[in-house]
Amino acid sequence: MTIIFRYVIREIALTSIAICGVLLLILMSGRFVKYLSSALSGDLDPAIIFAIIGYRIPEFLELAFPLAFLMGIMLTFGRMYSENEMSILQASGVSLGRLLKFVLLLGLVFAVFNATLSLYLSPIGASKANLLLKAQDELSELDKITPKKFYKLSGERGVTYAERVSEDGVLENVFLSVFNDSALQGTEGFVILLASTGIQQVTEDNGDSYLVLKNGYRFQGMPGQYNHQVTSFNEYGSKLSEKRKVIRDKEVDAMSSFDLFRSESAEASAALQWRLSLPIMLIVLVIIAVSLSKTDPRKGRYAKILPAILIYFLYFSTLNYVARLIRFEQISSDFALLFVHLLFLFFAITVMFWEKIKFFVLKIGDELG
Repeated sequence: MTIIFRYVIREIALTSIAICGVLLLILMSGRFVKYLSSALSGDLDPAIIFAIIGYRIPEFLELAFPLAFLMGIMLTFGRMYSENEMSILQASGVSLGRLLKFVLLLGLVFAVFNATLSLYLSPIGASKANLLLKAQDELSELDKITPKKFYKLSGERGVTYAERVSEDGVLENVFLSVFNDSALQGTEGFVILLASTGIQQVTEDNGDSYLVLKNGYRFQGMPGQYNHQVTSFNEYGSKLSEKRKVIRDKEVDAMSSFDLFRSESAEASAALQWRLSLPIMLIVLVIIAVSLSKTDPRKGRYAKILPAILIYFLYFSTLNYVARLIRFEQISSDFALLFVHLLFLFFAITVMFWEKIKFFVLKIGDELG
């Protein structure tokens, strides 16, 4: 029995870990594309993208692992059914119920791992990632300028360049090219400014930021035409665009589980129930996977994969929808997500004992008839 236990556990664990790795790469690449888009628009420093993704790996793992474990069980048991290994085990006295106990033991280990991720590691990672993103929100366009490199202004408004940037943020030997909106009608064209220094100033009345250039020249005109205007100035101000917030997690996602437990807000209650739901979901998925894995050898090992994935997404979507209702105070139960788990647990048990239930119903029908 120990050999069978080790064999089943090893096959499921290795398959689940391999699938989890693939799902993790998919989730990381999707988030990487979003952060890269922010970096290309100038809202995020490219140097911190990998640090942010690294901090969010626990969150990606907690989402990927339940689906990976479900597919690991389905693929392992599907192969064992298709190669008649299940028939041999059952002939040797190893029932499906005993195999379920084996897998539940592994499921408990993985559930503890997932609970550690969702309740402890993921909030820490989200908190650190939000600190980096918050620091990016505080930066102006001038703070993102690197010496001797052209920097594209947000909104496709132009480019700027500085030969040197002092420690106190003063730009030296500044080049600024601004493409006016009026140039779209072919009236004024673009504006080029050259200045010896440039600093950022913030107005007191409305907090608008300006790039103030000193001791330079302003060139305005259309390419290919001779009606250019050249103006010298002692001081010239160009308004900078408003700061745009970078993609970040909700504040409750960065709160510790203990702080969520002490909070009385509906949003905190929804977040805490969600964190607790992920390890519970993993245990329920074990029963669902074992119940659905039984298949005819002639149908192949992949016969039940698609129905299992559809059930998983229905399960996940239902949890997410109920958590959303809690967040917006449309329902107020502290155990609302628990009822979702009980619903799918009832479904799993029904599927597992469907043959016995059907036989029992038919027997009662014959007796009554």
